[in-house]
Amino acid sequence: RRWWGSHDGSLPRSLPGAGRWPRRPTFAQRAGPTNDFRSSKNDLRLRPNGKGRKDMAEETVQESVTYDVADEVATITLNRPDLRNRMTVEMLQQAFELLERAAVDDGVRVVVLTGAGNTFCAGADLAGASDAAAADSKWSGPKAIVHVLNAILEHPKPVIARVQGHVAGGGNGLVAACDLSVAVESAKFAFSEVRLGVAPAVISVVCLDKMNVADGFDLLLTGERVSAARAKESGLLNKVVEDEALDAAVATYVDQLRRGGPKALAATKQLLQRVRTMDRTGAFNWTAELSANLFASEEAQAGMGAFLKREPAPWVPQD
Repeated sequence: RRWWGSHDGSLPRSLPGAGRWPRRPTFAQRAGPTNDFRSSKNDLRLRPNGKGRKDMAEETVQESVTYDVADEVATITLNRPDLRNRMTVEMLQQAFELLERAAVDDGVRVVVLTGAGNTFCAGADLAGASDAAAADSKWSGPKAIVHVLNAILEHPKPVIARVQGHVAGGGNGLVAACDLSVAVESAKFAFSEVRLGVAPAVISVVCLDKMNVADGFDLLLTGERVSAARAKESGLLNKVVEDEALDAAVATYVDQLRRGGPKALAATKQLLQRVRTMDRTGAFNWTAELSANLFASEEAQAGMGAFLKREPAPWVPQD
């Protein structure tokens, strides 16, 4: 299912979140202290009430992936710290479903993807991996992570990777697929596949799209474990901050993103995904049509009208 509908270049008729503006948004720092990665399995579970709204009446705690919506930010947490958040098929299915849920929720403007414990994601769960790869189903082997990567890439809302701990293997793919990423300086990164006798095949599609060419050769071939600063240098990350500054950095991105119109942000995500892969003539034709449709939209009229009156656009958070 694509939330954008067709990819024929036309502007979507409607987007989740359009026409509903936040009253007083602030980013809830739901994940707790980032300088202590020994959080228990319950630390990041859904809260029944309080600061964050309960997204649905039938909300229940999920075992391996949790979902929390507060202040119009949906936080999806890989919640198996005992397994270093290694991705099982169950986890990938749950993550996919929660990404879909955030996409169609008018009360969500931004999605944050993070992990519980001292590891963001240590890649695939190797237990039974060979059997899963041999199976023929939609969610078998490498096919499973493809669905999640596409769900992030094609998501109509900005997705931020809040990298609170170490990253290995397929976890790098999750980080690269997100629109923006912030990591703590204590985190370590490794494309460890070659040292296990396999290759970073599927995730190379998203990682090499962000990484510098020489750094891609270096990190993917050697499998070396490197610092967050080195990962940022390679192009994989947007920001690296001190551990205790992680939530503040994510909050800054959230506040900046929520100043953009929902349809404008969704259209810009499409531009970032598509323009560089198009020939010049096709890109000019498609972007001209997209721009005309955006200028004629109700959102743009409201935004430009507010600008001329020197007032905040109706979707901008009010202090």
